[in-house]
Amino acid sequence: MVRQAWPQVQPPASRAELFALCAQDDVESRCVELRGGQWRLRHGPLSRRSLPPLTQPDWTLLVQGLDLHLDSAHRLLRAFDFIPQARLDDLMLSYASDGGGVGPHVDAYDVFLLQVQGRRRWRIAEPGDAHFVPGLPLRILSTFKSQQEWVLEPGDLLYLPPGWAHEGVAVGGDCMTASVGFRSPTSAELAAALLQQLAEELSEDGLPEGGVWAKRYADPGLAPTLHSGAVPLGLKAFAHRSLKRVMDDEQAVARALGRWLTEPKAQVWFVPSAQRLEQGQGVVLDRRTRMVHDERHLFINGEAFEVAGLDGRLLRRLADERRLEGRALERLSEQARSAALEWLAAGWLHGDWCRP
Repeated sequence: MVRQAWPQVQPPASRAELFALCAQDDVESRCVELRGGQWRLRHGPLSRRSLPPLTQPDWTLLVQGLDLHLDSAHRLLRAFDFIPQARLDDLMLSYASDGGGVGPHVDAYDVFLLQVQGRRRWRIAEPGDAHFVPGLPLRILSTFKSQQEWVLEPGDLLYLPPGWAHEGVAVGGDCMTASVGFRSPTSAELAAALLQQLAEELSEDGLPEGGVWAKRYADPGLAPTLHSGAVPLGLKAFAHRSLKRVMDDEQAVARALGRWLTEPKAQVWFVPSAQRLEQGQGVVLDRRTRMVHDERHLFINGEAFEVAGLDGRLLRRLADERRLEGRALERLSEQARSAALEWLAAGWLHGDWCRP
């Protein structure tokens, strides 16, 4: 817990802006109420009239992925670039009346909790048995014994690793907390995601003809069997070799990882643009665009490109800084600049007068 980690912090959205956003179809929002000891959960879109009165205690509005919708939220999120963007998930903003909260719970990701308005009391406990109260619309811990407690003021910051139990309750009204989450997948989750990406890559057109990938299973020496229902040992070995060949391809796994890391959120879609770059104009990534790189590839919105030399250095800078000035853009090769113009047309980036 860091006192005044961000002095004079401002909320990325006003209460009115937050209420307006939660009424939109493309915004992920939830309203949590505690009435007479009973928890109530409603998913958006939520009109202003459907939300409880401001004077009613014990309710919370949560808007997920605020960085996808507001530049101010995107700028706040960028302040956490000291952690690799490959880990970054999104920014959630919660508004709560006096006593509002979502009960004691655990998260499956690293999270920074930044108080941006009002006050909130946080109670936390080390990881333990995560059993939840049955029959509730929320995953509320059945047993929660607080080990530490703080009241956070605007500018205070609390970091929690995955699995740490915590409960935040608003102290007074007009309480806003920004939650910056970072991915922390399990081995099983990551393996499942990568296998799906690898399967898509293997099924795409453009695989080289012939070679190991074109080899079909065959058993010319197969003897007559008395157990036709048994799986042939040769087929099992062929399947194992096929999977191992994919897993041993480091570049294929790297491409799968990068494509998965940059897949846009489910509720995100881009509007094609007819914008043309003026002489000397640079580009800036759309706030919804995800772009990362490794030593060989550049990944943007689920697509992978091999880059090297000057193109690689400049496009990696675009991924790191999320903008590229016109002078650097003009130094790209014809092929790389053509790709950048395609991203511009797709709405993945926009023209901007960037300073060198």
